[in-house]
Amino acid sequence: MNRRLTQFVFLSAMILFAQTIYAQSWQLQVGAQTGDKAHQALAFLPNEIWIHASDSITWSFPADEVHTVTFLKTGQVRPNRLVGCPGTNSTPDFSVVDGNACVNSGILTTRDGQTYTMVFPAIGNFKVVCLAHPNMTATVHVLAMSVPLPYDQAFYDKQANQERADLLSDAMASGHKHADSNDITAGAGHIMGNGGGTQTASVMLFMDSTKVIHVGETVEWTTAEAVTSHTITFGPEPDPLNQIPPSANVILDADGARHAFLSSPSDVVHSGFITEAPQDRIGLAQAPLGVTRFRATFTGPGVYQYKCVLHDELGMVGQIIVLP
Repeated sequence: MNRRLTQFVFLSAMILFAQTIYAQSWQLQVGAQTGDKAHQALAFLPNEIWIHASDSITWSFPADEVHTVTFLKTGQVRPNRLVGCPGTNSTPDFSVVDGNACVNSGILTTRDGQTYTMVFPAIGNFKVVCLAHPNMTATVHVLAMSVPLPYDQAFYDKQANQERADLLSDAMASGHKHADSNDITAGAGHIMGNGGGTQTASVMLFMDSTKVIHVGETVEWTTAEAVTSHTITFGPEPDPLNQIPPSANVILDADGARHAFLSSPSDVVHSGFITEAPQDRIGLAQAPLGVTRFRATFTGPGVYQYKCVLHDELGMVGQIIVLP
């Protein structure tokens, strides 16, 4: 009996050793941007890959926009990006993805100068999500060692380059301006789908960001984003955990738009998240309308600086010059 047990342990060790020897490390990217940072590809690049069991994937983060690489447990409720995996938020580098536990890189950008690696020991098909962007998904197909892989790293590099170019080209074509002199577009974006999931081309800019008006006039911001949230914030940023709701001095107009009145450039006003409602799904309650507009009426002269607290580091800022 002891001899059989010894042989079994030895054979198991040899199989594990062989798998380790032949395991491959794959390289993928998370997000991309133009040189001015204003146009963002909110995507895993590429967003579908076939690998072998025991292989690993290392994701790099070349964009200034925040992203996560997250694998949730089957049926797990999607957490906030600031919460991440319950009790731990981020999980260590080289965490194991097998569908039995939440695995999360935590929030990373190019400024962090980090990569994040995960190991895939179990055969199956696994969904990847970014907790910062609801329509940013990907798929990892993990095959048995005996099954030939359809593509190599060179193919995925080429595919990533093509997807990046397509998304950024779409983002650059999405920028548009309102004809009305007092209207500002607060970001723009399109959702695109393929076999691996969904990706978003996004413009992180206030278009016509500077306005010159007179006392008593109103400026209106409208989002043209498909999914990404923005804010219109005058003065200091609210606490990161309290940025979704508007400040107490914001009221609701009859058409559902949020509205504030400012008398001095020192006034503090926060629109809260301005975003489209999520798409309805069969079997779930209908989502309420999103808040897609914010208005500000200026009752005193001065130069009023504003920003999106989520994307000001990407250049999403502006000013309203109010003349007497």
